[in-house]
Amino acid sequence: MLISGYRCMWVLTMFDLPVDTKKARRQYAQFRKFLLEDGFTRMQFSVYARHCASEENAAVHLSRVAQQVPPDGEVRIITITDKQFERMRIFWGKLRRPAEKPAEQLELF
Repeated sequence: MLISGYRCMWVLTMFDLPVDTKKARRQYAQFRKFLLEDGFTRMQFSVYARHCASEENAAVHLSRVAQQVPPDGEVRIITITDKQFERMRIFWGKLRRPAEKPAEQLELF
C-alpha cells in the first residue's frame, strides 16, 4: 500500500533474552514494555510487529529498538513491505488464517 507516495513497511522484532536472574527478568520486562509503548503488538512469544507509514518511519522505530536492546540476549529486527507481509502464511493447528491487517493510518495534507 502506498500512502502519499511512501511505501508502507512492517518492522518485526524477534528476541531471545535471558530470564534466569531477577535483573535479567526486569530487563526483559522493560524491553517488552518499551516495544508495546512504541506501538508494537505481539505476534507470538518474543515476536513483535509494528506497521509504519514509510521506510523513513520504519527506520526511526528500528533505531529506537536498537537503543533499548538489553546487554544480554539476542534481538533481530527485519523490515518488510506490506506486500511481503500479506504473503505470510499463518497456520493455527491445521487451519490457515489470513495475515493481520495494518492499522488504519491517519493521513494529513
